[in-house]
Amino acid sequence: MLKKVIATGLAFVTIMGSSAAVLAKDNGNENRKNDGKVEIHLTFNDLKTAEWAIRYIASLASMRVFEGYEDGTFKPQNTVSRIEAITAAVRLMGLRSQAESSAKMSTHLNFKDANQIPAWAVGYVAVALENDLFSENDDSVQPQKEGDRLWATTLLVKALKLDAQAKAKMNTTLPFKDAKQIPAGSVGYVAVAIEKGLVDGFEDNTFRPNQPVTRAQLAALLDRTGGQLPDQGNNTLKGTVKSVVNGNALVLTTSGTTSTYALHPDVYIYKNGVKISPSALQAGDEVSVRTFNNQIIYIEVTKPVQTIIYSGTVSAAVANNTLTLTKSGVTSSLQFHPDIVAYRNGVKVSPYELKIGDEVNIRTSDNKVIYVEVTKSVVPISSSGTVTAVVNNNVLKLTKSGVTTNYTLHPDIVIYRNGVKVAATALLVGDEVNVRTSDNKVIFIEVTQTAQAITNSGTITAAVSNNVLKLKKDNVNFEIKLHPDVVVYRNGLKVALSELKIGDEVNVRTSENKVIYIEVTKMVQPITNNGTVSAVVTNSELKLTKSGVTTAFTLHPDVIVYRGGVKVRAIDLKVGDEVDIRTSDNKVIYIEVTKSVDENLPFELQGKLKGTTLNAQGELATISIVQSINGKDQTTVYQVASSVTITGNLALFKEGRLIQLKGANKVVTSITIK
Repeated sequence: MLKKVIATGLAFVTIMGSSAAVLAKDNGNENRKNDGKVEIHLTFNDLKTAEWAIRYIASLASMRVFEGYEDGTFKPQNTVSRIEAITAAVRLMGLRSQAESSAKMSTHLNFKDANQIPAWAVGYVAVALENDLFSENDDSVQPQKEGDRLWATTLLVKALKLDAQAKAKMNTTLPFKDAKQIPAGSVGYVAVAIEKGLVDGFEDNTFRPNQPVTRAQLAALLDRTGGQLPDQGNNTLKGTVKSVVNGNALVLTTSGTTSTYALHPDVYIYKNGVKISPSALQAGDEVSVRTFNNQIIYIEVTKPVQTIIYSGTVSAAVANNTLTLTKSGVTSSLQFHPDIVAYRNGVKVSPYELKIGDEVNIRTSDNKVIYVEVTKSVVPISSSGTVTAVVNNNVLKLTKSGVTTNYTLHPDIVIYRNGVKVAATALLVGDEVNVRTSDNKVIFIEVTQTAQAITNSGTITAAVSNNVLKLKKDNVNFEIKLHPDVVVYRNGLKVALSELKIGDEVNVRTSENKVIYIEVTKMVQPITNNGTVSAVVTNSELKLTKSGVTTAFTLHPDVIVYRGGVKVRAIDLKVGDEVDIRTSDNKVIYIEVTKSVDENLPFELQGKLKGTTLNAQGELATISIVQSINGKDQTTVYQVASSVTITGNLALFKEGRLIQLKGANKVVTSITIK
């Protein structure tokens, strides 16, 4: 899933323009301030439950097709009425002005329930009727009735003018378990909608034709439909970014002509599955943009520019915005991009802090360096000692072999204590540490032994309460106060105190008479088992076969599964996988695949693209695809080789597109876009 973290705070575009009816239930009033300005909302403040639909919602809002409410919400889970869906479809077809004209608004409609149609929607119904969005035998509109999946699907196929194709496919055998619930006269419309990628079934292989459509679901349907309609005057432009954004101006080249466009301050930009800032656009990106009143309000990067990656050794001090690199005896000078980002020892630094002798990887765009990462620092200095005073005025005092040395801390210093990243103030007198310095400043500290750390062990005798841990050892009960920042590990995972159980055997570390670290060394009643997966995981049940005996195990809701060294879902387990499991309270809490059924085997398969992730270098790291297995959709994640080859039309490399993967041992070496 191309699902990533996207900001869902309220943002809007305020522009001068004509009437903008808010497409919200029981509301046909204009979304207009008293000063005559129209507000177009591109993101909303209630989309946390529908992050998958944010891109669709923003895209449609930018075209003024499907909008939100005046309080800044979108209400993605609300169902959609038929009049709302009809209005959105007409707008998507580019017929909004016609529908809102005086002539259409005064149309006499012959539907039985014409008196139930809101006055603001009369023109939309009239235009929908003229454009064959109704069937010949429709004698009522039922404007306030919830639009279901079958009705909405049929409406959008009609909007695409695909009635003839739909009628030619009326004898299609649909693949859904509930296909019999779809009337014979609607089968062709569903078949065309699936073929065009407008809609698909659910994970349980049902279509659910009578299920009401939510606003988020309709947004996705409308956006997919709009992508197959010709431009209907919605101010959409396609072109290539000529240069990085400067002064809020975007320079685009379209059909050989270069023009400069102003960006609205709240412009919504979508690239590689996430919302980005204007500065993240790169020269060479192919984009589709939408404008309103001569300002760009929406940008979608349809084909990102391929960045060029170099490596080498810094061979001269950085000067005049120039980086000098040497590789294989060849020296090159490269200019910095104004927005260059540089990392040294895992810390973001000024590019002028790069040193002669640093080995680096860089990325360039438009022949300028946009990213530098030091892969090997020149002459890193390491030291160790014991902290002899609390950090004061950014100075660390260390004593080693009787000699005390003062070290100045770098502003971006990284410090780890008890496996947790902490501030310098968390260092205690007596802590034994390893430090790394650069330019006479400490950039990294790791506490190897905490000050006055007392290690103890025992068995938990009561649930943690009032910040007290109760233990028993050698038949002696004792209590220890917990530090506010105590760290707890159970079953190899960092957990909350509440997950400790009576009977757990633990090691604890204390400082200043408070527990700062707890590690469960033996969980209460841990049951370990192993076997071979003998059936696909369904209904939270895992079936294992061992020595000819098959046993069914119930999975804990938070079960952790590792396959091929990667954390996966239980449904990603395959029949034939050999596994070790751990159970607690008769439920499986941990599964590790010790031998994959497809281990080391070459593979070649096809499926629909679900999503991708990138590594720090901006290269493909993983790819996930959806395949129909035994009538059910199953998503699988594969690692991608750094040398992967991609063939086909990159512009089609989008979620839902059929792709072919080739590789071995779950590592993809070749991707073909169908």
